[in-house]
Amino acid sequence: MTNALAAAIAILAVMPSAFGEAWVCTKSIDGMSRNPEMYSKLRANMIVACALVETTAIYALVTAILIIFVA
Repeated sequence: MTNALAAAIAILAVMPSAFGEAWVCTKSIDGMSRNPEMYSKLRANMIVACALVETTAIYALVTAILIIFVA
């Protein structure tokens, strides 16, 4: 029972990660629409930022799987 609860708490880290990724993409697209000359620089930074934000969700998923199957 406590393993399932711990895994559920670990998965809750995915929700802020999704909101963070959406915020990064929204602000990057907003910047691209306001200043089209910065498109390539903003696009590259957006991809790196989304990759960094997505690792939080991956770490939470790995943690939940380890809690369920190892602990």
